[in-house]
Amino acid sequence: MQRLINVQEDLLAKNRLLASRNSGYFDARSIMALNMMSSPGSGKTTLLERTIKALGEHKPVAVVEGDQQTLNDARRIEAAGAPAVQVNTGNACHLDAEMVLEAVKKLDPPPGTLLFIENVGNLICPSLFELGENYRVVMFSVTEGEDKPLKYPTMFARADLCIISKTDLLPYVTFDLAQAKDHALRINPGIQFVELSALTGEGLDGWIRWLQDRSS
Repeated sequence: MQRLINVQEDLLAKNRLLASRNSGYFDARSIMALNMMSSPGSGKTTLLERTIKALGEHKPVAVVEGDQQTLNDARRIEAAGAPAVQVNTGNACHLDAEMVLEAVKKLDPPPGTLLFIENVGNLICPSLFELGENYRVVMFSVTEGEDKPLKYPTMFARADLCIISKTDLLPYVTFDLAQAKDHALRINPGIQFVELSALTGEGLDGWIRWLQDRSS
C-alpha cells in the first residue's frame, strides 16, 4: 500500500510550534521582535546600522543575522553598537524558528530589547516560516522595480510594513513609487509604508517613529 507524506506541511507544522514558543519567550521578556525580509542588496544591514545609532541608549537593541555564509553582517552590526549573532544557513534559503531560538539563547537579550531578525536575502522562502516575531517587515529598493509585490505576493501579503529603500536614487531610475504602493495594497490592503534612504538618512525618522510607536 502506497502512502503520500506531505513533508513540507510537516516541516511547517513543526516550525509553527517552535515559533509559538519563541513568541511566548519574547512576550515574557517584553521583547519586540521584527522579522526583516528582502532580496539581497536592498539595504537591510545598512538600515539596521543607522537604526542602532539613531536609537542610541534609549532602547536596547540586539540582532540575529541570517546569511548563507560569512560573518560580515554581524561584524557590521557589532561595530554599530549592538550585540549580534550570525546564523549561517549553508544551502538553506531562510531562517527558521529553531535557528532563531538558538541564536537568541546566545544573545540573552535583556527585558525590553528591540530584536531585529535579519533574514536571508530572499523574497520567497522566508515568507513561509514564522519565527515568533511581533512584526514582519518587507523591504525592497527603487532599483528592483515596482512590480515586486505582484511577483512575490506571499511575502507582501504577510507583511505589516513595507520599506521602500534607496529613495536617493529615484531621480536616476524609472521607478513609479505610487504604482509600487498600489501593487502592494492590492496584495495587502492593510500594509503600511515607509520610504527612506539608509545612505543619506532621508525618511529615517519615519522608520524610527514607527518602531517607537510599537515598542513604547
